[in-house]
Amino acid sequence: MTASSDRVLAYHQRTKHHFQRYAPGPAGLDWDTQPDPFRSFAGAPLRELPLLGDAPLPTYTDLYRPGALSARTPGIPALAALLELAFGLSAWKRYGDTRWALRCNPSSGNLHPTEAYVVTSGWPGLADGVHHYLSRDHLLEQRCIFADGIQPLPPGTFLLGLSSIHWREAWKYGERAYRYCQHDIGHALAAARYAAATLGWHVHLLAGWSDADIAALLGIDRDADFGTAEREHPDLLLSVSLTESLHVAPETSLAAAQTGHWQGRANRLSETHGIDWPMIDQVAAACAKPRTAHQPWQPPPLPELPPAPARSVRPN
Repeated sequence: MTASSDRVLAYHQRTKHHFQRYAPGPAGLDWDTQPDPFRSFAGAPLRELPLLGDAPLPTYTDLYRPGALSARTPGIPALAALLELAFGLSAWKRYGDTRWALRCNPSSGNLHPTEAYVVTSGWPGLADGVHHYLSRDHLLEQRCIFADGIQPLPPGTFLLGLSSIHWREAWKYGERAYRYCQHDIGHALAAARYAAATLGWHVHLLAGWSDADIAALLGIDRDADFGTAEREHPDLLLSVSLTESLHVAPETSLAAAQTGHWQGRANRLSETHGIDWPMIDQVAAACAKPRTAHQPWQPPPLPELPPAPARSVRPN
């Protein structure tokens, strides 16, 4: 056992509920410090995305039938469809004077700590660089513009990066927040894979990248761009493409990000926090992933499902 492993196991034991006590957490909800549910970057150029509207979608069983769906042509409409289906808003709710949004990817307590980024080069209709997806307005904020002539990705491919803002969960759940963020990142990964499947695209987990690599590519390690705003923790990076499996090495993409022009400043989600939970940062540091050798991996194939039964209309 290493010191990091001991710290993770200690966190696991400390943040479990027991018959005799609850795990450490706030005594109640401090509505004055409720975090803004949407991260945005003031000053970053905006690119509005089209909505699906009433566009036809494949059936659920089509996703499990090999060859049932042909790959959509890369472009803005297809990319916008993936982001809407995986991370977009599904509804707005209201009770009295309070209004809140629901999203397509499930989240603990509807707190949505997960942020999504798109990295493109040569993607039709979109400038090369790093873009943050703002679900509230269904648009992309261009955080980084790659230098002319730098094409770190093959044609028909983009990278999808996911990060977590621990404070969003800690506001309600205290020290257990890291557990919920890990839970939600799994939801987000599954949502991205299902959304890509509706387009006939494939998602590949870039497991060799380190947390530091992901943070540098997405720009979430940039102190000047965050200031006092709550930080984001790098979680995972995916390649999305028309091919079955596509590995993207870190070096070229990181060089493009390092030499690119960064813009935008992160918004602060809560003016004050009241309570901070240092153990969350400690366990996150203990779980930090180094860069590792590329290990070819594909998720197991989705099981083939029988055709959906015909719908019947029940008489009144």
